[in-house]
Amino acid sequence: MASFERASPALKEILLRIYNAEKPIEVDYHLYEFGSVEYHIKSSVSEPQVTYLSISTPFLSQGVFLSYGLSPFTLKMVRQISTDVLHIVEPANDGYQLTLRLDFSKLPHNKESLKIITEVSSVQAVILSSQLKEMLQNVNSWDSSQGMYKPIKLIYHPKEPFYVIRQPQKIVAVFPMRFKDNSDVIIATSFFQELMDVVSLKKWAKVPPCNWSPIPPLELRGESFEDLSTNGGFVSFDISSHHVEGKRLDKTVWSLLNFYAYVKHHVKCTRGFIQRRMRRRLDNLVKVLEKSRVEDGQIKKVQGWRKMRKMVGSKSKMIKRRWGDLGKKIKRIRFRIKIHGFARFRRRWLTVPSFSSSTAYTKLQTNGNNN
Repeated sequence: MASFERASPALKEILLRIYNAEKPIEVDYHLYEFGSVEYHIKSSVSEPQVTYLSISTPFLSQGVFLSYGLSPFTLKMVRQISTDVLHIVEPANDGYQLTLRLDFSKLPHNKESLKIITEVSSVQAVILSSQLKEMLQNVNSWDSSQGMYKPIKLIYHPKEPFYVIRQPQKIVAVFPMRFKDNSDVIIATSFFQELMDVVSLKKWAKVPPCNWSPIPPLELRGESFEDLSTNGGFVSFDISSHHVEGKRLDKTVWSLLNFYAYVKHHVKCTRGFIQRRMRRRLDNLVKVLEKSRVEDGQIKKVQGWRKMRKMVGSKSKMIKRRWGDLGKKIKRIRFRIKIHGFARFRRRWLTVPSFSSSTAYTKLQTNGNNN
C-alpha cells in the first residue's frame, strides 16, 4: 500500500546517519523499495561532506510527456528542494534516471537540517508528483495532439493504475478499485456512496465532484480487459482549473496519488472497528451468561470470549446425557411390547437357514456288525 509520507523512511535514516557521523564513514548502499524504486547512496572518506544519491524509479506514464526522460519541469522541481545543498549531476549514473550531489557542509546546524534531509528523502515523490502536475496544469488546453479524450494510464504503484482523461475545461481522473476480500468490497462500496453524498452538499461545493459506478465510464472504452476487470467499481473525480491553482495543485496531486492508499486505510480501520464492536458485544453476552444457573444450582463463570467454546461443550454434553437417558427409556418401553404369534412367525420366517459346505467332511456312521 502506498504510504502517506512523502519521504522514504529508510533513505532518510541513511542520510541522517551519514550527516550525524562523528568521523567520516565509507558508505555504498543499494536500497530497494516497493514499486521498483532503487536508491544508490555512496559516500567516501576522501570527500566526507559529499554524498552521491542516484535514483531509479518507473515513470508515472509512458506517454508523450515522458518520451525523453525527465522533463525540464521535473528537474526544476527537484532543484527547488534545496539550491545550496542539492546539485543535479549530468549525465546520471548508468542505470539511473537521476543522480544528485549532496553537500552536507552547507546544511545549517539546527532543526532546518532535519527538514532539508527529509525533503531530499522525498525526491521520488517529487519526481512522480511533478509529472502529474505537468499534466494537470494544462487543463484548459485544446490540443488533440496531446491526447485529447484519450485516457492516459498512470501507475504510481504496481497493480494500482489510474487514468487521466482530458476533456474541455476539465480533467477526469478514474480509479479502478480492486479488493481481495468480499467484506472489503462491501465496506468500500458503502464508503464510495457516502463520499458521493457528502461531496454533493453545498459545504463541499469547491472540492472536485466525485462519482462512483460499478461499470467503467465510456471514456475508458477500448482499454484492456485486465485493467477494467474490477470488483469495487470505478471512482472518478472532475478536476477543474481552480483545483490546480497555487498551493491547491500540490494538494490535488498528492491526494490523487494516494487515493488508493487512503481507501485501503479507511477499509482497514473500518474492519478493525467492526471487529472490536463484535468482541465487545460478545463480552456483554458472556456477562449475561455468567448470571445464568446450571441445573445443579451452581453459577457457571466464564471469563472472556475465549472460554465460550468450553461452555458450549459442557452444554452439549448435558444435552447428550439427557437424550441418552430418554433413549434408554424408549428401549425399555419397546421391549415390554408383546405381539401374539410373533415368536412363531420369527422361528419360521426370520431364522437364517443353514447351508452345508462343499468342503466340509461328513462323518460316516459305521455298523458294528460289518467289522
